[in-house]
Amino acid sequence: MTTSETGFIARFPHMASPAVRARIARAIIHAVVARVPVRVSYPDGTVVGGGRAGDPELHLNRPDAFYRRLAGHPKIGLGEGYMEGEWGVAAGHDLAQALMPFAAHMDRLIPRPLIALRGLVDSALPQHQRGTPENARTNIAAHYDLSNDLFAAFLDPSMTYSSALFAGRESMRTESLERAQHRKIDRALDAAGVGPGTRLLEIGTGWGELAVRAAHRGAQVLTITLSVEQQQLAQERIAAAGLAHRVEVRLQDYRDVRGEFDAIISIEMIEAVGEEFWPDYFATIDRLLADGGVAVVQAILMAHHRFLATRHSHGWIQEYIFPGGLIPSVTAIDEVTARHTRLRRTETFAFGPHYAETLRRWRGTFLQAWPTISGGSFDERFRRMWEFYLAYCEAGFATGYLDVAQLTFRRI
Repeated sequence: MTTSETGFIARFPHMASPAVRARIARAIIHAVVARVPVRVSYPDGTVVGGGRAGDPELHLNRPDAFYRRLAGHPKIGLGEGYMEGEWGVAAGHDLAQALMPFAAHMDRLIPRPLIALRGLVDSALPQHQRGTPENARTNIAAHYDLSNDLFAAFLDPSMTYSSALFAGRESMRTESLERAQHRKIDRALDAAGVGPGTRLLEIGTGWGELAVRAAHRGAQVLTITLSVEQQQLAQERIAAAGLAHRVEVRLQDYRDVRGEFDAIISIEMIEAVGEEFWPDYFATIDRLLADGGVAVVQAILMAHHRFLATRHSHGWIQEYIFPGGLIPSVTAIDEVTARHTRLRRTETFAFGPHYAETLRRWRGTFLQAWPTISGGSFDERFRRMWEFYLAYCEAGFATGYLDVAQLTFRRI
């Protein structure tokens, strides 16, 4: 595929036949893998890419089907192709390790002549995934209401579904995940000043572990979720801990909360809000926070230039894992809070590599537990979907393409 051909297709996409689009997809894949230390092998023994023997190797099981899929849905087709078994990792290789070279070189993967094809790749967020009060519950249910048993099969006993915080890099492979999750929760509670008598609002309950630990400190907790499954299990766990008198679990949108709180904590919930509604999210925190109060928002983050490049793009993660999701940058958050609130970020504690280890453990446990999970709608396609999701995210955090941080806010 020549530069003039790709330029013509970029200007007149409606004139490109499926066969031509498949040729473009193949050309792009070959150009991309030539730039990274990865090998891509074909059923006939052909090997392409910039990798050497021993480097990560991907294998195309059904290359024609894969390239046709990419041609039709470039941003979604890569993950779909893995779900359908059209490609995978060669024997003896790990999926996350194979994806890491791509994440590490993301800013320079696409050759300059092919950047003109971006118009064929990006598509807007579907209207039904916008984070409106009506859509938000559906978006959350699509992931978090899959099954409490599913999450229990691969999460640690604390049932915490966000990045853990290990004691240090040297302890990442030895420290228990439960202990590291408690360290993360306790750090957020400390940053928010949660103690005896604190009126705490938690936006995004999860399965209740933060609320339990806050109540043990003597706080009075209101925690809200849009997940029916999470609310039910969180209430059961809180009651079992003898803390129902200190914690209320509501099925409620953050925009509908009323009252005044000394501390507000929200752990990895902002990613589900959507850029359009970030002003509502932070204005709600500002409105509910008592004078002198502190808010802590744990957020998955990306560099601002990457955020700008992806903010209007609907990809595989939004299609299959987190409908309506969008990862912010610190700059974007600062701009929203400065424009719409009196809140200002006063501390940033980043720990991205800890998320890579968290995800590595989740994926290993998920695959090990699969025989007990599988059945019904949790079929082989679902297994491969979740394997790709966990490995894809692990690669992003391991290479620094993604980060996670606890952001502390106070009013000016």
